[in-house]
Amino acid sequence: MNSLDIDVIRTALDWQSRGHRVVMGTVVRTWGSAPRPPGSLMIIRDDGQVAGSVSGGCIEDDLIRRVAEGELALRQPETTTYGQTAEEVRRFGLPCGGTVQIVLEPLSAGSRLRELLVAIESHRRVQRRLDMTTGIAQLEDSTDGDRVRFDGQTLSTVHGPRLRLLVIGGGQLSRYLASMAVMLDYQVTVCEPRTEYHEGWERMDGVTLSTTMPDDLVLAMHLDEHSAVVAVTHDPKLDDLALMEALRTPAFYVGALGSLQNNGKRRERLLQFDVSEAEVARLHGPVGLNLGALTPPEIAMSIVAEMTAIRRGMDLSGPLSNWSGSKTVCLSC
Repeated sequence: MNSLDIDVIRTALDWQSRGHRVVMGTVVRTWGSAPRPPGSLMIIRDDGQVAGSVSGGCIEDDLIRRVAEGELALRQPETTTYGQTAEEVRRFGLPCGGTVQIVLEPLSAGSRLRELLVAIESHRRVQRRLDMTTGIAQLEDSTDGDRVRFDGQTLSTVHGPRLRLLVIGGGQLSRYLASMAVMLDYQVTVCEPRTEYHEGWERMDGVTLSTTMPDDLVLAMHLDEHSAVVAVTHDPKLDDLALMEALRTPAFYVGALGSLQNNGKRRERLLQFDVSEAEVARLHGPVGLNLGALTPPEIAMSIVAEMTAIRRGMDLSGPLSNWSGSKTVCLSC
């Protein structure tokens, strides 16, 4: 579950504490092209206030009206589907014939949102199972990924922990990279032992500055399959320390800035540090997609684009990930 959904849960609890009736919508199934993926959340307050989104604006107004008028989810969870007919697609502006099925749930103490929020903030991965007949939810620890299952009787969703990004180095590129990652709902840590690069980081929301040495920090963070590491200092004494430990973790992405030549030398050094060939093969370097990026913001964009593609399971065997022969392969060298 990303931080936007955590904010939805916090807001729902706040509204309930102030005596409001709140209905939560969860996207459970999509067909064709849909604006939001399964698992996306939206809450609707009894006076029409909303938080979150289930369609990016296509159907929200109609949902608000139907909930306010008591047409949907007054006493127990129910489903509603948009885009079943060509007329609905035109009316709601759903793209490319897309169809969206949503479970609407009137929230109560039995929804167990407070316990769910505590679990997520404790970095636990939890499955929430909602009984559509009773409206009662059950929570249990889970090792599944971000999955949504709905059979008409039970809605199962898996939540937490947030994605994490560890950036090695606090220079200009790191600031753009950190900013973009925060917008993509990463919890960002910047590792920078050099004091001359510390200025200004305290003003960046969602970013933690650490002065711990990179290898010690990687070990202390207990990186998991929801974690990414990007080394951008150009200083082997810092980058290599982080990479030699990060490549041994389950992190879904480990990358390093630099040219093909420099990354070749880096791989040779890592092998000398007893990093296995299979582990070294996991290193993305030159880091990022080959977008022709030249400026720090463009390079940062290419990096988060590659991270996103890897996390979503995209095939990157094509030209966007092939740096050989590229005129921009230096990436600041």
